[in-house]
Amino acid sequence: MSTVKNIVLVHGGFVDGSGWQAVYRLLTRDGFNVSVVQNPTHSLEGDVAVTHQVLDSQDGPSVLVGHSYGGAVITEAGRHDGVAALVYIAAFAPDKDESVGTLIADPAPGAPVPPILPPQDGFLFLDREKFAASFAGDVPPEDAQFMADSQVPWGLGALNGTVTEAAWRAKPSWYLVATDDRMIPPPAQRAMAERTGAIVGEVAGSHAIYVSQPEAVAELIKQAAAHQA
Repeated sequence: MSTVKNIVLVHGGFVDGSGWQAVYRLLTRDGFNVSVVQNPTHSLEGDVAVTHQVLDSQDGPSVLVGHSYGGAVITEAGRHDGVAALVYIAAFAPDKDESVGTLIADPAPGAPVPPILPPQDGFLFLDREKFAASFAGDVPPEDAQFMADSQVPWGLGALNGTVTEAAWRAKPSWYLVATDDRMIPPPAQRAMAERTGAIVGEVAGSHAIYVSQPEAVAELIKQAAAHQA
């Protein structure tokens, strides 16, 4: 069985694809062809379309990877014929007719609540002063501050976009739980991972685990690629 050589990385809300840089370097160093999707994060439908454009350009099967809200994107976009496997990195994994909005609507008692500010013209931001503690607690402070100050507006259409069919019902999945996550509670991550039937790994890290623990993230992606022909 040959290893899939194409990896497509999908970022989540409030950030852009540049956060994947360290993961990108590790994977390309090992001979993978890595593409980074730059989602506008205005709507789920729009982000799926952009992801499909990248998948259409690949020369063979791909492992499709999503972080956070990017998990909703890959759950919908992953039904693309070119997707061999899905990898969720501290990500939402909705089922049919679910959205990120429905998944976060009823947090468990005592669970950390992301510091999302009231919508501005249909877009959401995180409180800059609370960004580091919630999103990037194990990222160097200067880098976490830059992430806070360079936030990408996250559209209500992305938050509330519903999945039509969940790709994880037909494609093999992997899931990396960030055990120190204060954006998506680890118990919620584990529940979503179990529901998808994913092969699960756990690493101590913040929601920005793809930035702070790129080796662990790249390793799980390589596992997924090696299991596909």
